[in-house]
Amino acid sequence: MKFSVFQISRRGGREKNEDRMGYCYTREAGLFLLADGMGGHPEGEVAAQIAIQTISALFQREARPRLADVPTFLTAALLAAHHQILRYTSDRALGDSPRTTLVAAVVQDGCATWIHCGDSRLYLVRAGQVITRTRDHSYLELRNASFQGLENVNRNVLFTCLGSPSKPVFDLSDATHLEQGDRLLLCSDGLWGSLDDEVIAHEITRQIVSESVPLLVEAALREAGSASDNVTVVAMEWETPDQFASTLGISTDSISDGVFASTIQAGLMDGGLSDDLDELDDEAIERSIAEINEAIRRSSASRKL
Repeated sequence: MKFSVFQISRRGGREKNEDRMGYCYTREAGLFLLADGMGGHPEGEVAAQIAIQTISALFQREARPRLADVPTFLTAALLAAHHQILRYTSDRALGDSPRTTLVAAVVQDGCATWIHCGDSRLYLVRAGQVITRTRDHSYLELRNASFQGLENVNRNVLFTCLGSPSKPVFDLSDATHLEQGDRLLLCSDGLWGSLDDEVIAHEITRQIVSESVPLLVEAALREAGSASDNVTVVAMEWETPDQFASTLGISTDSISDGVFASTIQAGLMDGGLSDDLDELDDEAIERSIAEINEAIRRSSASRKL
């Protein structure tokens, strides 16, 4: 694989930054993650950190060096992150659980597949146009989709997230073939809440991602002013081998099968989290891996029938 990637997070007008983001990759697969801890609940930044650490840990264990079944991995990993947040809540006897949105994408075999819960978004941009984007799990998006009976509902409220007592609602994409120059952009609502989709698509393709992403984030901060939310972006530009010329790009061709690279660690951005977050619940992760392997086995068996 050959790609360029850039990530940035700004606190905006908030007292603290509850967003978390990162990416990791092996020789044959890449994972891109973004989580936005939810205000109105305690320790949103903890929920976001747990989510990306859990999914990253699962990716490291399962991508050897590729994932056997990408959709199954994404589904099981999202649910594992949800259960890790609930375990954190239970262990500390919190009166309310930390909660977070999540958007995650896997790139493998020249295709991108993504999953999301909440209103953190993924955009697939090609030649300055939005090819597709995720649809928020909010009453506003439902109303825009012409659902009836939502006239008196606070439309900006999310109806699902990770960490809620109820099982999260999520959407999983089909595998989408990537073309040279395609951009995958994962962002929190601090970006898309201030800038139109057309502006995001146009600006992200004007320059390489290491230059366009900071400009997008600064534009969102200026537009929102002192009331700006946290603004966080992870963006990847896909490049075919013959056209991989950027000195800032990543090539995985020389990486051996057992190597795993990651930007995800504890204590990102505005201050660290407690040390005990470095050690995830190994038993829960092992259960999730067993569930992934069982789902892959069932899927393979059904295809043979």
